[in-house]
Amino acid sequence: MATLTVRIPDDKHLRLKQLAESKGISVNKLIEELSTVALAEFDTHNRFKLMAGRGDAKRGLELLDKLDRLTD
Repeated sequence: MATLTVRIPDDKHLRLKQLAESKGISVNKLIEELSTVALAEFDTHNRFKLMAGRGDAKRGLELLDKLDRLTD
């Protein structure tokens, strides 16, 4: 496991500490959870871009229209 040192303003550190305490976890665990979410969002965005580049724009718009009709 790697160690990472991050410099952040004192007020942000305090807020992160308060958030971690409210969740009943350590700041270390909180940062690990937040980084997992950030990486999942990054992977999802990249996967979407890759799939969109391979897809059919007309068909994609048709599906979005269908979704709009279903949610109205």
